[in-house]
Amino acid sequence: MNSEKAYIDIKNYLPHLQPMLMVDAIEHICLERVLTHFEIKTDCIFIEDNCLSASGLIENAAQTCSSISGQHYFDKEPSAESQGNPGILGFISSIKKITIHKLPEIGTKIQTEAILISQVQMPEYSICTLKVTAYHLDTLFLEGEMNLFLQKN
Repeated sequence: MNSEKAYIDIKNYLPHLQPMLMVDAIEHICLERVLTHFEIKTDCIFIEDNCLSASGLIENAAQTCSSISGQHYFDKEPSAESQGNPGILGFISSIKKITIHKLPEIGTKIQTEAILISQVQMPEYSICTLKVTAYHLDTLFLEGEMNLFLQKN
């Protein structure tokens, strides 16, 4: 029996490209929850003192969170012409609370989980509040709550 999990390409849910892409893959996604993975590598633009910086950790959290709203705008199976990007503008509209407990070192594979608290979903935009945690095994790196705004161009 094959024990490897089938991961979902994050590019099916986000417009980000390297070097700003801070999520490698989605393990699970539904309308209320998402679980992503990200391996911290030496070429990451958010590396400081051999660790992912606080800004990088927050960007990872925001990208994980936005994939919940992003799934309303992106094709699950994008065509080669569209690259899956429908022209979405997204940003953190506010950080209600973020606690960074520890910065993960290069080589760490973090998991980030976001849970939808509330959402206003319109055809052209989405506003949502999410709870987010980033961790590896028993080590908690980040926990918090943020508001995101996504708009279709």
